[in-house]
Amino acid sequence: MNSISLHLPSELDSEVKRTLADWDQGRKMQRLWSRDASLWTGQDEAKWLGWLDIVDAQAPVSPELEAFLGSIGEDRFRNALLLGMGGSSLCPEVMARTYGPVKGKPELLVLDSTDPVQVSSVSERVDPAHTLFIVSSKSGSTLEPNIFFQFFWAKTVEAVGQEKAGRHFVAITDPGSKMEQVAKEHRFRAIFPGRPSIGGRYSALSNFGLVPAGVMGVDLPRFLGSTLAMVEACAGSVVASKNPGGILGAVLGTLGKAGRNKVTLIASPGIGDVGAWLEQLIAESTGKQGKGLIPVDREALGTPDKYGQDRLFAHLRLAPAPDTGQDQAVEALAKAGHPVVRISVEDKYTLGQEMFRWEIATAVAGSILGINPFDQPDVEASKIETRKLTDAVEKTGALPDERPFFEDGAVALFADPANAQALQGSNTLASVLRAHLRRLGAGDYLGLLAYIPMTEQNEAVLQASRIRVRDAKKVATCLGFGPRFLHSTGQAYKGGPNTGVFLQVTCDDPLQLPVPGQKYTFGVVKAAQARGDFEVLAARKRRALRVHLRGPLDAALRKLREAIDGAV
Repeated sequence: MNSISLHLPSELDSEVKRTLADWDQGRKMQRLWSRDASLWTGQDEAKWLGWLDIVDAQAPVSPELEAFLGSIGEDRFRNALLLGMGGSSLCPEVMARTYGPVKGKPELLVLDSTDPVQVSSVSERVDPAHTLFIVSSKSGSTLEPNIFFQFFWAKTVEAVGQEKAGRHFVAITDPGSKMEQVAKEHRFRAIFPGRPSIGGRYSALSNFGLVPAGVMGVDLPRFLGSTLAMVEACAGSVVASKNPGGILGAVLGTLGKAGRNKVTLIASPGIGDVGAWLEQLIAESTGKQGKGLIPVDREALGTPDKYGQDRLFAHLRLAPAPDTGQDQAVEALAKAGHPVVRISVEDKYTLGQEMFRWEIATAVAGSILGINPFDQPDVEASKIETRKLTDAVEKTGALPDERPFFEDGAVALFADPANAQALQGSNTLASVLRAHLRRLGAGDYLGLLAYIPMTEQNEAVLQASRIRVRDAKKVATCLGFGPRFLHSTGQAYKGGPNTGVFLQVTCDDPLQLPVPGQKYTFGVVKAAQARGDFEVLAARKRRALRVHLRGPLDAALRKLREAIDGAV
């Protein structure tokens, strides 16, 4: 089984031991498994603990899933394309990048962006006549999966005809949802139910994670069998001080309360994509009521002097294929006195153990922080603002006009009145950015919110910029691509501690991709999501600036990078 070791400064180590002793004496692990809502806020927490026994329910694999997997093998699909967002898409993405592609099985692809370039790129990669589409939506009413379905249903009907199109679609959704109704009306090949007592970010080990994994060829009995070992080790009968999930949760919660709330995730390359899933679990579960943990993923490791006193490092090390550079950097951090959690992942097939361990740990941390780790009160706020804007497009045919407060050729800057006022007096792009980045102080973090195509090239430019800021300011940095981060870290950015300084990046879209049956395009949806996101950040009095890139994206993005370099 995967092991855990802690390397904490003495004062923090003592605090964690006191927390664990309190949990042991109060029999709090037993209370967690007994679904005792008073362990958190005493509200509706007991309704959202169905994930505790989901692995037992899924192992062995159900006859229905086995029969389904056998039937799609007969049809020889080349690809499986999952259409979803947040908790419905992040685990499948981890599965695809960790275990795939598997010879003789469909290659699993994931679409979780309304960016028209990304939608078009995915569409060009798949032939609907040889693709299985997995529409994954817990509520069945989430905007993105619904418009993805409309788009690819039209493509599939065009390729194979109305009568056969349903055989290319599968739904994963809660019983009674709108998506279940749509799936029945369109005669989908199969409908796999979610469990209503499991929230999206805790659903990795349910049908939302396992059905796509099975389709792409993951050995589900092996995966679930390994995961069960961690379930048993984290049971309510195991006191917190000996409980793998309890120990990690005590570290997260105790250090979070002590100001070490930037949970910096480091993972071996072979399991490197697990960070995206952990980001959502941690941020959406804990970031609310002005409290929370801010996960930091994919931030290149630096020397110990590049970090402030707000970090906790978590290293998931794949034992059969470690990264020597990572090992050396993490060892240097521990020797310099930074708190480090080391987790040895014994095999790729023990990754499910970490999913369950971190779910338990997040629930424990939520109790220590004094919040409900199963709701997401601020996610809906952005959805409401987006809906207002898309409704306006349906009525008027266009988004409302907006005016920048600063322009410099390919770059235009937007902000709400309060943020614009704070940045007045600057007459160059670099000086405006300098004024904005000067708002970063000790314990703050930079959030780069990029509503541009999520490509390796674009990410490399933004990664370079975040590291420049990290090294110059000694602050944590986060990079998220919109709109996917809205269903992930967006909750913590809006509802967590007001320590973020945000730089939202939007761009002109080079193509207009219509959404079948709607007046708006995918580009309009993305623009509405970005505007809605910014409006809620401003309403929450966050320090935020929007940078809009005009014309060819490569040139405009390069100009932004040069301006950030000049600003720091």
